[in-house]
Amino acid sequence: MTHSLSRLSCIARAMVVGVVCMLAASAFGADFKPDEIVVKLRTTTALAGIQAQLSVVQTIQFGSRPIYRLKLPVGSDVNAAIASVTGNADVLLAEPNYTANSPEARKNQAWTVGSPTAYAAQWAPAAMRLKEAHLFTRGNGVRVAVLDTGVDTTHPALAGKLLPGYDFVDGDSDPSEVGTPCPPGVTTGCNQGFGHGTHVAGLIALSAPNAKIVPYRVLDPYGVGNVWVLAEAMQKAIDPDGNPATDDGAHVINLSLGTPLRMKVLTSIAKLFTCEPPDDTDPLLNFSNPGYDNDKTRCANGIAPVIVAAAGNLGPGDPPAKEYPAAESVYGLIAVGASDASKHLASFSNSGSWVSVAAPGDAITSAMPTSASATGYATWSGTSMAAPLVAGTAALLRAAQPELAPRDVVRKIERTATPLTGTNIPQIDAAAVVETCSMDIDGDGQALPTTDGLIIMRAMMGMTGTAVSNAATATAARNTWDSIRSYLKNVCLMNLP
Repeated sequence: MTHSLSRLSCIARAMVVGVVCMLAASAFGADFKPDEIVVKLRTTTALAGIQAQLSVVQTIQFGSRPIYRLKLPVGSDVNAAIASVTGNADVLLAEPNYTANSPEARKNQAWTVGSPTAYAAQWAPAAMRLKEAHLFTRGNGVRVAVLDTGVDTTHPALAGKLLPGYDFVDGDSDPSEVGTPCPPGVTTGCNQGFGHGTHVAGLIALSAPNAKIVPYRVLDPYGVGNVWVLAEAMQKAIDPDGNPATDDGAHVINLSLGTPLRMKVLTSIAKLFTCEPPDDTDPLLNFSNPGYDNDKTRCANGIAPVIVAAAGNLGPGDPPAKEYPAAESVYGLIAVGASDASKHLASFSNSGSWVSVAAPGDAITSAMPTSASATGYATWSGTSMAAPLVAGTAALLRAAQPELAPRDVVRKIERTATPLTGTNIPQIDAAAVVETCSMDIDGDGQALPTTDGLIIMRAMMGMTGTAVSNAATATAARNTWDSIRSYLKNVCLMNLP
């Protein structure tokens, strides 16, 4: 109980004053819902025996799939229950129903009041070349799901941009933010999570102004949710009408939330939703049961989202740790760190080889409910702010090239990113992301099979270096083999030797 109270207190402070919500390993047991476990079974027929073995009092199935949320008798030892079923050959995965929360601003950086002018004129759009990207596409026809604390549905920055969502916390169709807002500097007697989802949604609107935003409230006023609710919201986001043949779901999903605990069942579901190829020998990828048939139909129809996840805010002064689901290797998922205006990785941002790209995340202005900020805007810092800027950029690319699979969207975002100072994590370049592949390989304004075709052939034969043959125009935009290879690999997505 002590661990649970300290955890909630930490999360409440993290939302605004920016502390790090990390507990010692011995306290991780408090980071899940009591008396609940989540299991992924090989077959649905295995359920009855497990229900009897654990004296399950309530069972909720994840659609038609053999994935279940099991409510145990009050006072049950969750870890003991998991241990008792893990030897069962029909149990592919079993774990607690872990909780997750928003990781933003964990470096004692409280949000401050912003303004509409600061929202439009801040440093982030120029740093990621949004203005240039918007000359190609503004995200028309793309839907972005925001799984967060809800949104202020009346905010002017979101006017005309919202589609109907859902509140998975209260179980109703109103995804509005709920709770008592905290004015800047106030940390008691209010809900520090209030405003987070609106801030995130405003950044998607900034980066992909013609995309539609679908809000799903999955975090309570303290910014806390759980694995099962996240999975349900992802399912609703991807296939709202339950018909795998209709493309009515989100093309991009933003997750500005996470936990230091690996959530294998959620990872398996994310792999399923992004259409990662199945593998019956891997518990995470075993989708052999007929309950997954609708997912297979959806994937066969090319319907799958890109998932963008915040990498978390444990900077150099904190013990190294990963944030999940960002740190998971999932087909079509991209982990996002935060950069600052000086072209460095932000001091609070997580780092490591598992972080794919960075985006502006330090002192970012976006929408805020007027009940929290009289101006309707606030300036906040965190990877929670960086993630929606990447989600918006993914929406731009999906609008420009809807045929790209989620993995290829992620690859292009990663391959076109530009270096930051002092880190191997590059920063997203929205204009480069939406640049389309052309037969004009050297960029001289002419697409000629006798020259550009020859350049492609030689590049495929392995030509590299700072010189090119006379097939390329000396004054062309790409006049070295290295620049030509970069174009073919990053923009045209060619696999070159």
